Amino acid sequence: MDQEAKDTVTPIDAAAEAAAAAAAADGPAEPDERKRRFTRRSALKVGVAGAAGLAGAGALASVFLGPDAPSWTAAPSAEVFPGDAPTGELWRLWKRRGWAIEARHYRKLGNNIRCRLCPNNCLLADGDRGRCRNRVHVGGKLYTMVYGNPCSFHVDPIEKKPLFHFRPGTGIFSIATSGCGFRCLNCQNWDISQRKPEETKDPTGPPIRATLARLREGLTRPEARRLSMMPDDVVAIAEGTGCPSIAYTYSEPTVFYEYMIDTARRARAKGLHNVWVTCGYIHREPLEEFCEVLDAANVDLKSFEPATYEKLNSGKLRPILETLKTLKDHGVWFEVTNLVVPTYTDDFDMIRRMCDWLVKELGPGYPLHFSRFIPRHKLANLPPTAPDVLARARSIAKSAGLHHVYIGNLRGVPGSETTYCPHCKQIVVDRRGYLLQGINLRGNNCGSCGKPVEGVWRS
Repeated sequence: MDQEAKDTVTPIDAAAEAAAAAAAADGPAEPDERKRRFTRRSALKVGVAGAAGLAGAGALASVFLGPDAPSWTAAPSAEVFPGDAPTGELWRLWKRRGWAIEARHYRKLGNNIRCRLCPNNCLLADGDRGRCRNRVHVGGKLYTMVYGNPCSFHVDPIEKKPLFHFRPGTGIFSIATSGCGFRCLNCQNWDISQRKPEETKDPTGPPIRATLARLREGLTRPEARRLSMMPDDVVAIAEGTGCPSIAYTYSEPTVFYEYMIDTARRARAKGLHNVWVTCGYIHREPLEEFCEVLDAANVDLKSFEPATYEKLNSGKLRPILETLKTLKDHGVWFEVTNLVVPTYTDDFDMIRRMCDWLVKELGPGYPLHFSRFIPRHKLANLPPTAPDVLARARSIAKSAGLHHVYIGNLRGVPGSETTYCPHCKQIVVDRRGYLLQGINLRGNNCGSCGKPVEGVWRS
């Protein structure tokens, strides 16, 4: 994930110790060497100072409280890690902790296994590790290694996800594990998304089970690395903190699917809401299963150009569009985020085509958040998105017919975080950053004209 960054450094970030070395090792993104004019855009991609991109971003951390696939999914699309599954004492201890359980959504193909969770379609021989780094083939079964062992958790405002039309002003208990199926050059949370579970958790030593009281006491770094937080624990902590919702977020929650859906089912049984903050890279079957207990989502539509998706994110566009359609079909509220990355996704023609598709295929009422790029990871050589670029993108989206268009990661743009009634144009939710200044709603209707405003404003 690259939109909703963790923003507070605390001892829970078990990967922080390796972050500085990783930043230097990763280096800047390689420029496209195909024939083209050397323009300002290409100069930005290469980096004016050459090695300046090596600096990368500092480690980001989290805080805790004191039927057959369509043709585009037919073949593997990404590398795996051959022979990299844990063995011996490490594997035994991992299973003893309950951190490794059999995965859902895979097929046996002779001696191999095909993961069917996401369109990467990893084909794994015995002993291999999947591209997401946390699914392994051991002894004829596919296992997830991130069950009940989050490396990041935090109480956030719902607006941070960002969700502006879902229970505004409420808190949301947010969890993440290591791993991701993408390789986004601009990832804000690369210190956990590009890590193996073994790099964030430690199965040796006395186990520690998460309770709200234990978290409020505080944990040392070694204790945090040994912490288990099983689905029932997540629900109890969310209830104890007064959060009406749980978010699966920060890295890419699809890759901790089993942990996510088991937690979501328990949350639903307790009357809590489930929120998925995601790149949307998932097959329809597991998504439809998840939709049974899913209340809201924010989907990163990272680009509307397939070639850019491949280059910037190492993924495909079409599966994300299918995910958006599936969420709509199942009545799940969702909002879309588009990160405007200089030289990659600041193409106004592409933005116009994206907005036209959203209106035509999904309707005008689902919010779109344009997010300002901040230099991170392998794109540290690029500048932040210019405010006038974001303002023009917003104007294009409004002209296309979208009712609710916002700008994120940039303060001071008048009306960029305010929700207006699409009928009478009066303010219905006034925001300053993540803080609400006022709500003018009667139920799900505008307090001025009485007509419906798209969203889930009440339980």
